[in-house]
Amino acid sequence: MSSEKNVTTKAASDSQLIARAQSGDEQAFAALFEAHKRRVYSLCLRMTGNVAEAEDLTQEAFLQLFRKIGTFRGESAFSTWLHRLVVNVVLMHLRKKGLQQVSLDETDTSLEEPVKRDYGDEDRRLIGSIDRITLARAIGKLPPGYRAVFVLHDMEGYEHNEIAGILNCSVGNSKSQLHKARMKLREALRESRAPGDLAEGPPGAALAETSSHHEER
Repeated sequence: MSSEKNVTTKAASDSQLIARAQSGDEQAFAALFEAHKRRVYSLCLRMTGNVAEAEDLTQEAFLQLFRKIGTFRGESAFSTWLHRLVVNVVLMHLRKKGLQQVSLDETDTSLEEPVKRDYGDEDRRLIGSIDRITLARAIGKLPPGYRAVFVLHDMEGYEHNEIAGILNCSVGNSKSQLHKARMKLREALRESRAPGDLAEGPPGAALAETSSHHEER
């Protein structure tokens, strides 16, 4: 009950701050910045894997927020709307760097195995043995579209319907992109680890410490 009350209070507080910021209240915007800057920076860092880029993109995201906050109509949660803005800023940056592109709107007509949460023993041994540095490098090599879905789902804790809203794609495409991202990660991590180095571990163990799945949004 206390947790629900805190979430309700935060939403009400954000709503008041947003209304004031939309009216040009700079103190209200500063308060929104303080309330959301850590989460925005975390998302930028996870998507870029680079501290300097994450800091620059955090600033750019809040500049965009300052310019566009008047367009927020409350049709979705502010955190979802803000994350959509942040992801777009980061994806635009990655595209300018010329990284491999994958359309979030592409139709998946492949006959790949169905998207599912079950992992084989090989995956359990593999993922459980990967340290965060190796994992970060592997994530950094994912195409931007795959990376965005993977970070939002497996690291930020968003559901596919929420990701679809953030990235303006279908739920099916979100699931497909996540599946392909995991497959690419497994392939990359297998190449980076000798078979003798593999140890038992639950799927996603390397992500556990960096995951913000239980953070309030």
